[in-house]
Amino acid sequence: MTLLAREISMILCGELGSEEYLRRMADPFWFQAFGCVLGFDWHSSGLTTTVCGALKAGLKNAGRDMGVFVCGGKGGTSRKTPSEIEELAEKRFIDRDPAGLVYASRMSAKVDNTAVQDGYQLYHHTFIVDKSGRWAVVQQGMNDRTRWARRYHWLGESVNDFVCEPHNAVCCDHKGEVLNMVARESEKAREVSVEISRVNPEKVLEEYRRVEKLSLPAHHDIRGKEIRPENLKKILLSTYEKRPGNFEELLGIQGVGPRTIRALALISELVYGEKPSLRDPARFSFAHGGKDGHPYPVNRSVYDGTISFLNDAVSRAKIGRSEKLKAFKRLTAYTSGV
Repeated sequence: MTLLAREISMILCGELGSEEYLRRMADPFWFQAFGCVLGFDWHSSGLTTTVCGALKAGLKNAGRDMGVFVCGGKGGTSRKTPSEIEELAEKRFIDRDPAGLVYASRMSAKVDNTAVQDGYQLYHHTFIVDKSGRWAVVQQGMNDRTRWARRYHWLGESVNDFVCEPHNAVCCDHKGEVLNMVARESEKAREVSVEISRVNPEKVLEEYRRVEKLSLPAHHDIRGKEIRPENLKKILLSTYEKRPGNFEELLGIQGVGPRTIRALALISELVYGEKPSLRDPARFSFAHGGKDGHPYPVNRSVYDGTISFLNDAVSRAKIGRSEKLKAFKRLTAYTSGV
């Protein structure tokens, strides 16, 4: 898997460049097809960590020649992403100040764990960067209760605002109502949340205690989230002192987590009348689309182009005949479903 991942990556970067390589990694359909060719069933959410792991191992020695590098990974490895980015800069493998890249890595994770509260806890974060400092993120969360997974794709070139519709794609086989503070419809709720964060903590807690006594709808059952006023006060003292200028700055403050954002969103809605969005950002399934439009309509031009490229790349890959035949068999099985 590692060898094939490296071979296909080298062919893609050689022919289309690193910029297009990042776009492919941020495309959920291409990523899923790529993972299938490497050895996973097309519907497997476990594909994410394995494909990213194979890429990181495969490009470890080839990355410098390709101009593409893979940082982060699963579990504790994901927390090493900032230091890995800084190491690339120290070795002059990337022509950009690493501070902005480290920020992009941290903020993409903060958004998907805190600003989008969909019940999926991040456990995997992979940051892919090229020599010029262009980047993409592939990260995944798990719902501990249902054991369902959700994958988040980010593409640096398309991120105009980290806290307003920043995703390139979100994949999950299940959708529902979530607290989506990065939805376009949540703009007013974001603004009010920032204003509340700059108010004297005692006054905010007074409002919160009033809200806490109300009969709340199911999506606002924050009492079960163990939001204790004394804990909230500590964070509010920090936001009060730092006085964030916008929601992105608020989200970036150390200690501001899901419970803080949820409490501010609740006060924003019930006290100030600015309701946050409950729209689930997931638009794609782990399964590829079909002619009947399920689980989502397949883009035939993207589909045909992806399959054609992967078929050609496998043909040209410098791997054993047996491994090549298995890859062709997996690609055939993948395409037969559409």
